[in-house]
Amino acid sequence: MTDKPTVLFVCVHNAGRSQMAAGFLSSLAGDRVEVLSAGSEPKDRINPVAVEAMAEVGIDIAGNGPKVLTVEAVKESDVVITMGCGDACPIFPGKRYEDWELDDPAGQGIDAVRPIRDEIKRRIEALVAEIAPAA
Repeated sequence: MTDKPTVLFVCVHNAGRSQMAAGFLSSLAGDRVEVLSAGSEPKDRINPVAVEAMAEVGIDIAGNGPKVLTVEAVKESDVVITMGCGDACPIFPGKRYEDWELDDPAGQGIDAVRPIRDEIKRRIEALVAEIAPAA
Protein backbone atom coordinates (compact mmCIF):
# COMPACT_ATOMS: atom_id res chain seq x y z
CA MET A 1 0.00 0.00 0.00
CA THR A 2 1.21 3.51 -0.76
CA ASP A 3 1.68 6.25 1.85
CA LYS A 4 -1.80 7.48 0.98
CA PRO A 5 -4.00 4.46 0.32
CA THR A 6 -6.82 4.59 -2.21
CA VAL A 7 -10.08 2.90 -1.28
CA LEU A 8 -12.77 2.08 -3.85
CA PHE A 9 -16.34 1.32 -2.72
CA VAL A 10 -18.44 -0.59 -5.23
CA CYS A 11 -22.14 -1.46 -5.25
CA VAL A 12 -24.51 -2.07 -8.13
CA HIS A 13 -26.12 1.37 -8.40
CA ASN A 14 -23.52 3.56 -6.59
CA ALA A 15 -26.50 5.38 -5.11
CA GLY A 16 -26.67 4.24 -1.49
CA ARG A 17 -24.24 2.02 0.42
CA SER A 18 -21.10 2.89 -1.52
CA GLN A 19 -21.92 6.61 -1.40
CA MET A 20 -22.50 6.50 2.36
CA ALA A 21 -19.24 4.58 2.87
CA ALA A 22 -17.31 7.08 0.74
CA GLY A 23 -18.86 9.94 2.69
CA PHE A 24 -17.85 8.43 6.02
CA LEU A 25 -14.32 7.62 4.87
CA SER A 26 -13.77 11.13 3.51
CA SER A 27 -15.11 12.61 6.73
CA LEU A 28 -13.22 10.35 9.15
CA ALA A 29 -9.88 10.00 7.34
CA GLY A 30 -9.70 13.41 5.66
CA ASP A 31 -6.74 13.72 3.30
CA ARG A 32 -5.02 10.58 4.67
CA VAL A 33 -6.99 8.44 2.20
CA GLU A 34 -8.04 8.80 -1.43
CA VAL A 35 -11.72 7.82 -1.71
CA LEU A 36 -13.47 6.49 -4.82
CA SER A 37 -16.90 4.96 -5.35
CA ALA A 38 -18.55 3.41 -8.38
CA GLY A 39 -21.30 1.07 -9.51
CA SER A 40 -21.57 -1.75 -12.01
CA GLU A 41 -24.95 -0.33 -13.13
CA PRO A 42 -25.05 3.23 -11.73
CA LYS A 43 -28.34 5.04 -11.24
CA ASP A 44 -28.89 8.59 -12.45
CA ARG A 45 -28.83 10.05 -8.92
CA ILE A 46 -28.05 9.20 -5.31
CA ASN A 47 -30.81 7.70 -3.18
CA PRO A 48 -32.43 10.70 -1.42
CA VAL A 49 -32.97 8.64 1.75
CA ALA A 50 -29.22 7.87 1.88
CA VAL A 51 -28.56 11.62 1.52
CA GLU A 52 -31.02 12.31 4.36
CA ALA A 53 -29.50 9.63 6.62
CA MET A 54 -25.99 11.04 6.13
CA ALA A 55 -27.18 14.61 6.68
CA GLU A 56 -28.47 13.48 10.08
CA VAL A 57 -24.88 12.75 11.10
CA GLY A 58 -23.48 15.92 9.55
CA ILE A 59 -22.11 14.50 6.29
CA ASP A 60 -23.30 16.02 3.01
CA ILE A 61 -23.27 13.61 0.06
CA ALA A 62 -26.01 15.43 -1.87
CA GLY A 63 -23.56 16.85 -4.42
CA ASN A 64 -22.14 13.44 -5.33
CA GLY A 65 -23.24 11.52 -8.38
CA PRO A 66 -23.19 7.82 -9.22
CA LYS A 67 -20.22 6.80 -11.36
CA VAL A 68 -19.66 3.77 -13.55
CA LEU A 69 -17.12 1.20 -12.36
CA THR A 70 -14.01 1.20 -14.53
CA VAL A 71 -11.03 -1.12 -14.70
CA GLU A 72 -8.84 1.95 -14.11
CA ALA A 73 -10.56 2.73 -10.79
CA VAL A 74 -9.85 -0.81 -9.57
CA LYS A 75 -6.24 -0.68 -10.82
CA GLU A 76 -5.48 2.55 -8.95
CA SER A 77 -7.04 1.34 -5.69
CA ASP A 78 -5.23 -0.37 -2.83
CA VAL A 79 -8.44 -1.55 -1.15
CA VAL A 80 -11.62 -2.52 -3.03
CA ILE A 81 -14.74 -2.92 -0.91
CA THR A 82 -17.75 -4.42 -2.65
CA MET A 83 -21.31 -4.29 -1.39
CA GLY A 84 -23.45 -6.73 -3.28
CA CYS A 85 -22.02 -6.23 -6.76
CA GLY A 86 -21.32 -9.94 -7.23
CA ASP A 87 -18.89 -10.81 -9.99
CA ALA A 88 -19.10 -7.41 -11.72
CA CYS A 89 -15.92 -6.19 -10.03
CA PRO A 90 -12.67 -6.99 -11.86
CA ILE A 91 -10.01 -8.70 -9.75
CA PHE A 92 -6.34 -7.71 -9.91
CA PRO A 93 -3.50 -9.38 -8.01
CA GLY A 94 -2.00 -7.43 -5.14
CA LYS A 95 -5.20 -5.63 -4.17
CA ARG A 96 -7.04 -6.06 -0.92
CA TYR A 97 -10.65 -7.06 -1.50
CA GLU A 98 -13.45 -7.11 1.06
CA ASP A 99 -17.12 -7.85 0.50
CA TRP A 100 -19.39 -6.13 3.01
CA GLU A 101 -22.79 -7.76 3.29
CA LEU A 102 -25.16 -4.88 3.96
CA ASP A 103 -28.87 -4.46 3.29
CA ASP A 104 -29.64 -2.37 0.22
CA PRO A 105 -31.23 0.97 1.17
CA ALA A 106 -32.98 1.24 -2.22
CA GLY A 107 -36.71 1.72 -1.78
CA GLN A 108 -36.47 1.81 2.01
CA GLY A 109 -37.53 4.54 4.42
CA ILE A 110 -35.25 6.47 6.75
CA ASP A 111 -35.95 4.14 9.71
CA ALA A 112 -34.60 1.19 7.70
CA VAL A 113 -31.62 3.13 6.31
CA ARG A 114 -30.31 4.42 9.67
CA PRO A 115 -29.08 0.99 10.86
CA ILE A 116 -27.38 0.42 7.48
CA ARG A 117 -25.69 3.82 7.81
CA ASP A 118 -24.59 3.06 11.36
CA GLU A 119 -23.12 -0.33 10.38
CA ILE A 120 -21.23 1.31 7.51
CA LYS A 121 -19.83 3.89 9.94
CA ARG A 122 -18.66 1.15 12.32
CA ARG A 123 -16.86 -0.66 9.49
CA ILE A 124 -15.31 2.56 8.19
CA GLU A 125 -13.99 3.43 11.65
CA ALA A 126 -12.28 0.02 11.83
CA LEU A 127 -10.89 0.44 8.29
CA VAL A 128 -9.48 3.91 9.08
CA ALA A 129 -7.80 2.62 12.24
CA GLU A 130 -6.14 -0.08 10.17
CA ILE A 131 -5.06 1.68 6.95
CA ALA A 132 -4.78 5.36 7.94
CA PRO A 133 -4.36 5.81 11.68
CA ALA A 134 -4.07 9.38 12.90
CA ALA A 135 -0.47 10.49 13.45
